[in-house]
Amino acid sequence: MSNSQTTYSFSHICQHQHTVSLDHMFSTVCILFVFLFLGVPAALIGIPLSALRGNFSVMYGWGMAIIRLGLRAGRVRVRVEGRENIPSGESCIFLSNHVSNLDPPVLLPVLPGMSSVFLKASLMKIPLLGTAMRMARYVPVSRGHAREDAEKSVAIAADALRSGLHIIIFPEGTRSSDGKLLPFKKGAFFLAAETKAPMVPIVIRGTAKMMRRGTLKIRPGEAVVQFLPPVRPENFGTKETLMEAVRAEMLAALGA
Repeated sequence: MSNSQTTYSFSHICQHQHTVSLDHMFSTVCILFVFLFLGVPAALIGIPLSALRGNFSVMYGWGMAIIRLGLRAGRVRVRVEGRENIPSGESCIFLSNHVSNLDPPVLLPVLPGMSSVFLKASLMKIPLLGTAMRMARYVPVSRGHAREDAEKSVAIAADALRSGLHIIIFPEGTRSSDGKLLPFKKGAFFLAAETKAPMVPIVIRGTAKMMRRGTLKIRPGEAVVQFLPPVRPENFGTKETLMEAVRAEMLAALGA
């Protein structure tokens, strides 16, 4: 290959990478624009309205609609599989693998009814968003390992389940850096043992490539949310065997 051909090839690669980078940034900007342009006014109106009505369902519906619109604007498609595995008429504990910051906005809008989420307690301190999370009965989880804090989180989640909400938990406790399923924390299984709520394992694919760890850029693409057959806590003698059953289903679905 001549020097001129090498120079052209290198220039072409650089130009392509720059174009791709701009495309990813455009998707990110579109999503953030929708979330901020619609989310802030919705919160300013919806939070006082929900407080007056004593009902968060309208605000929750607005939030899910804004998330769906934001993902669509950023060209993030969501495909759902196994919806028939969700028990009808029951509050469920949904447990999902976690590989990207894109997982929660991809997952939340495809769940039936209203859902509470286990999340870092520090997120509750964000203005407006934190207030909305508290009104939605989201469950704060401290990063420490104090038994008292864990028991408090489980009690809050159990109360949310009994009120008719679903619970979403990422049992790994953090994002996986390589897509492999990390060891599970035990909180979800203490909750299941106490409430006997059905556990529905979920596997999310595609989000790790669309939003990599350590970056805010979002690549357009398709995320797949697969609901697996429910696991009934009453069919297991211990929390450990229950956890093993849920983990086995998720590993099989991931092909691990």
